[in-house]
Amino acid sequence: MAANPSQATRAEAPSTGRPSTLAQYRTLLAKDLRQEFRTREMLTSMGIYALLVLVVFGAALAQSARGFDILQVSGGLIWALIVFTSLLGLNRSFSHEKEEGSLEGILLVPLDRSVIFLSKATSNLLFLAVVEIITLPLFYFFFLTGETPSSTFWMTVGPLAVGTIGITGIGTLLATITMNTRGKDVLLAVLFIPLTYPLLYACTAATTVAVLGGDIGGAYVPALALAAGYDVVMLLVSWLLYDYVVSA
Repeated sequence: MAANPSQATRAEAPSTGRPSTLAQYRTLLAKDLRQEFRTREMLTSMGIYALLVLVVFGAALAQSARGFDILQVSGGLIWALIVFTSLLGLNRSFSHEKEEGSLEGILLVPLDRSVIFLSKATSNLLFLAVVEIITLPLFYFFFLTGETPSSTFWMTVGPLAVGTIGITGIGTLLATITMNTRGKDVLLAVLFIPLTYPLLYACTAATTVAVLGGDIGGAYVPALALAAGYDVVMLLVSWLLYDYVVSA
């Protein structure tokens, strides 16, 4: 008996299933990376801004007292540099999507909205990490070459990594919320600073202990654990809320 033509057509047609979550994540992340490395707008602006902040720090500390210990405040200066630079990058993270209207097109695709959050947070993390790799050695060169940091100085990597992850994750959610608001630059800072204060406080404390060589077990580890716990809770909340935020 001859096969039903419609059945034969369905049998020969390739499967057009929905791409996996990993494939969607890789596609969106690759889009952000290609766009940035083609224009280099965010990296250039963040890098220049970070250098200007270093110049301001240098001018502010130039008239300090002779007995002033820069090591005591280096942790705070490092995190002030990271926060100000990250705010500039986060404000620009959705600029292309808003100007070109591509975000609306992405939202029309049947994909999990949390994938948009993960891909954008990852790209923001990579861009901020690149800027940190460039500017933090410059900070050391300008301010700490005449000092003698503790042998535990290498442990600053811990709070830098944990803090950068938290800043980019929470900042991505807040950048999405303020993307279409009037005065988004100010509003993002107003929301971002209070919300990330526990993270910044813990990371600054851990960084200062690592630079000065204080009580690692009694001060550094608890501060780093607090920052890591804060990251887990807030990133989970951001991931759960992102579907509602980006669709609002």
